[in-house]
Amino acid sequence: MYEPLLNRFIAYAKVNTRSNPHSSTIPSTPSQIDFALNLAEELKKIGLDEVEYNEDNGFVTATLPSNVDKDVPVIGFLAHIDTADYAAENIQPQVHRNYDGKDILLNEELAITMTVAEFPQLKNYVGQTVITTDGTTLLGADDKAGMASIVSAMEEYTKHPERPHGKIRLAFGPDEEIGTGALLFDVEHFDADFAYTLDSGIVGKFEYETFNAAQAEITFKGTSVHPGSAKDSMVNALLLAAQFATALPQDEVPEKTEGYEGFYMLSSQVGTIDEVKATYIIRDHDKMLFENRKRHFQELVDQFNSSFDQPRLDLKLYDQYYNMRDIIEKDMYSVDLALEAYRELGIEPDVKPFRGGTDGSIITYKGLPTPNIFTGSENLHGKYEFVTLEGMEKAADVVMKIIELTAAK
Repeated sequence: MYEPLLNRFIAYAKVNTRSNPHSSTIPSTPSQIDFALNLAEELKKIGLDEVEYNEDNGFVTATLPSNVDKDVPVIGFLAHIDTADYAAENIQPQVHRNYDGKDILLNEELAITMTVAEFPQLKNYVGQTVITTDGTTLLGADDKAGMASIVSAMEEYTKHPERPHGKIRLAFGPDEEIGTGALLFDVEHFDADFAYTLDSGIVGKFEYETFNAAQAEITFKGTSVHPGSAKDSMVNALLLAAQFATALPQDEVPEKTEGYEGFYMLSSQVGTIDEVKATYIIRDHDKMLFENRKRHFQELVDQFNSSFDQPRLDLKLYDQYYNMRDIIEKDMYSVDLALEAYRELGIEPDVKPFRGGTDGSIITYKGLPTPNIFTGSENLHGKYEFVTLEGMEKAADVVMKIIELTAAK
């Protein structure tokens, strides 16, 4: 499977499918539609059935029909088409075979190097085939690696119909990176008993816990007057926004938290003395602590407003997704099955809470339990992103082992 998987990933990665957080459509970019239509043709070509592109939600779905004469669970495998909000035009994957454990020169002309000093985990991949960027874009392994592993696993089944398997459903969707694509996913039409996303992480990672997530959008309204006559009249929105940021718990930020610890994060801010628009994200694994964080944020806004003769802070606060564990832990079959597959393949499971969210966070709450499997990628969303061919193949092996285990039960 090695070379076909590598070639498939490179072909996927070269296509710019960057999502647009400022778009009001789903998919948010035309390139995702084009990619999805081409993917649908590929899925037909490798022999899958019921291949559809849904214009209403941007998802490509397909079926590998069961070839066993007994009832087995219908399993779904999902990955997302879009890539993160980072340079994605003219992606040129670089293949480093039999990696020697030394610094990797990404771009000689621009003198861009991925160093072992900065990324010591590179030493873990000596002897493997490492795929990197050319230093000017992201790679898109999140989630083209997941896509390539799923499609390659399905091709193995269509090439070898003697291998027993139940009914398998596939879905590849848009706009995961901006948190909107899964909102329109049609769980009823997908018709699976449980599913898995293949969406980032080193070999062995497995997640069925995610953050509870909210977004806060604040407009700070100032009063801009000439500084020479500003006494008792100017309200500097830039300064007000800075004061608000420093009033939040300073140790509860991403760069100072780990594991189950939640945080507040200022993710964007633009403005002038007259007006500043800021966006914060609020995260916590624990639902009660999550609600407390949102309450504290609202109270801080109210406190700031109370110090003025008119409200100066306008807050829009809304939930984005919830911790999938609250649903999945009611029936751990999908988790236990995946971990059994890991162990049978000699992969030591690394089960930790995911400090983020996946499409599975939303889809699980739609009624389809959907934990997350690794793809073998690291340093996501930037020019130092990389994935190994061996990691992608192990992800494909996990997909096939899960299918094999259910067919044998």
